[in-house]
Amino acid sequence: MTDGDDTGDGESRHERLARHPTPGPGNSLRSWTDAKHPLRVAFNYAFIVAARHSPSLRAKNWLLKRIGVDVGNGVSWGLESTPDVFWPELVTVEDDAIIGYDVTLLCHEFLQEEYRTGEIHVGERAMIGAGAIVLPGVEIGADAQVAANSLVAEDVPPGETWAGVPATPVDGEASGTNPEE
Repeated sequence: MTDGDDTGDGESRHERLARHPTPGPGNSLRSWTDAKHPLRVAFNYAFIVAARHSPSLRAKNWLLKRIGVDVGNGVSWGLESTPDVFWPELVTVEDDAIIGYDVTLLCHEFLQEEYRTGEIHVGERAMIGAGAIVLPGVEIGADAQVAANSLVAEDVPPGETWAGVPATPVDGEASGTNPEE
């Protein structure tokens, strides 16, 4: 799968992103306060910091739901995992998914002349390994696995295992063969 490909819905990750031009001097991050109210970001940040450091999975889910993250039943967030601080309401994590230690789910990209936003959807029983970063607009399918320290810039189809920077299918997964055979 390449960046221009999709998982069958007719759209690539880039096509699903909303683009927000930021005319004027400086890059788009310089005008972040026009994108989201600073008090909302501060509120989100406080709840995310509390969730990142809480050892209680129940408390993490409760805190993240309060700021708009769509959290399914039985979701497990590792310590230091971070949903998007600007747009947490664009994150959906379905039942029994695992978001590993220090995972970052980004729903925004601040660029030079625009910023982009996009939903992240993590399917039921999917697993994202420690330190992975998921970019805006990405869908991770049910029962999919993302290896630790991967950069997920494309959709991960259901049941597949992806790894690397950028993440790609693990040998044997896409063809249905076992790489150890």
